[in-house]
Amino acid sequence: MSSFTNDQVINLLVLAALCASAILTAFLITLIVVVFCLRWYVRRRSKDALPHLRAVPKKGQDIRPVVVGFFHPYCNAGGGGERVLWTGIRALQTRYNFVRCVIYTGDPYVSGEEILRKARQRFNISLPQPVEFVFLKRRRWVEASMYPYFTLLGQSIGSLVLGWEALNCYLPDIFVDTMGYAFTLPLFRYLGGCQVGCYVHYPTISTDMLSRVGGKTASYNNASFISNSRILSTVKLFYYYLFALMYGLVGSCSQVVMVNSTWTYGHILSLWRKKEQTSIVYPPCDTKAFMEIPIKLGRVAGNDDDDDDDNVYSIVSVGQFRPEKDHPLQLRSFHEFLKHKMLKDRHKYKLVLVGSCRNQEDSDRVTALKELATQLEIQSYVEFALNVSFEKLKQYLAEASIGLHSMWNEHFGIGIVECMASGSIILAHDSGGPKMDIVIEWEGKPTGFLASDEKSYADAMETIFSLSPEERSVICHNARHSISRFSEKAFENGFLQCTEPLFMNV
Repeated sequence: MSSFTNDQVINLLVLAALCASAILTAFLITLIVVVFCLRWYVRRRSKDALPHLRAVPKKGQDIRPVVVGFFHPYCNAGGGGERVLWTGIRALQTRYNFVRCVIYTGDPYVSGEEILRKARQRFNISLPQPVEFVFLKRRRWVEASMYPYFTLLGQSIGSLVLGWEALNCYLPDIFVDTMGYAFTLPLFRYLGGCQVGCYVHYPTISTDMLSRVGGKTASYNNASFISNSRILSTVKLFYYYLFALMYGLVGSCSQVVMVNSTWTYGHILSLWRKKEQTSIVYPPCDTKAFMEIPIKLGRVAGNDDDDDDDNVYSIVSVGQFRPEKDHPLQLRSFHEFLKHKMLKDRHKYKLVLVGSCRNQEDSDRVTALKELATQLEIQSYVEFALNVSFEKLKQYLAEASIGLHSMWNEHFGIGIVECMASGSIILAHDSGGPKMDIVIEWEGKPTGFLASDEKSYADAMETIFSLSPEERSVICHNARHSISRFSEKAFENGFLQCTEPLFMNV
């Protein structure tokens, strides 16, 4: 049996290296050609769409129109992310008279006029200039219900489908993702040739999620049959690490990155590694409107022997009915709190769940919550307030003694700030943005309370209702002073400063 000489081995290695280089070169050339062809195709398809947005400037106007496209498939949802969208658009329109704004939305059976009307009602925001809506037909591709397994990957691939539809419908000069669909960023940057930025409310994947899977902790995004299996947990952990790598690659395509809190900043920085381009821009909170509500220090229940049977002391939760908001924890905590009250005194307390429903899934979730309240035998003490107007929201918070929040690792929590501004004492989850940015000591004094499970929430409720008017006054007024950091004006300044580089390169 013949053996290879050293020279032959070296020649074979050189030949193998040359073949690999040729294959890699051919792949790169093919990729470049495909990208250029797709880029030409996209520009050709969207060339005649919405021509009035790129109309020739009037005589004497030396700046051509710049079109900014906002990718926000749920722009009619009425949550904190939508407040960011509308406030950001208003800031750009107020500062730049040459900016034209387009919103990519997937809201079915709703007109642009209805969407703008809801923004005025829910957020008290009116835009100084018109906006155009591009109605996408494939929003179902990003619905979590489409992917019972591998949801993160499924929704991310689905966002590529939805992003490709948006790209073919209209090509802007500047693209801003305001909902967290990071996989759309390379589409618009490399195929569309756009300047690309994003506002990240919540990282699609985080090290906390990895630790939950690694620690075999069951939750809404880690089913018990997986957490109870070592093999399945290992497979899911590998899948999460692989997805985190892809998420980091697509996120790094963004030229401007805005995040909403210290917690989000840390996770995005570790995954996207774009420190120079990443800034914390706290989301806009309508603190002015809520701070007009007078602080009523008498809104406490005091002792159980209170003779005033007409008073009802409400605990108000503000948040969309999504699984991560953990409304069941609120119901169980309230049930735990009522267990320690005399039956004749329980009518003095009421839990009000204020929130919006984006789709049938959210509506089904509300139905399940009502069933849970019935099982816990607290249904007569619980009220569900769905899709309320801005004025109605103010009314609920004006009557609240406690503002309640229960999401684990909430990225920020606009509802928390609204509660603090309204004069109610906040009780939030001891994690994420609330712990790191909002419910912190201000000038050496407390601004609210934190809890993490049913017992600690129930104990905190008992403590808050037991506060004297003087103790309550210190917390309420200090909380109001602290939230000046989260005003609409502060957001607008940060948003404009961060997006300015995008306009310089158009």
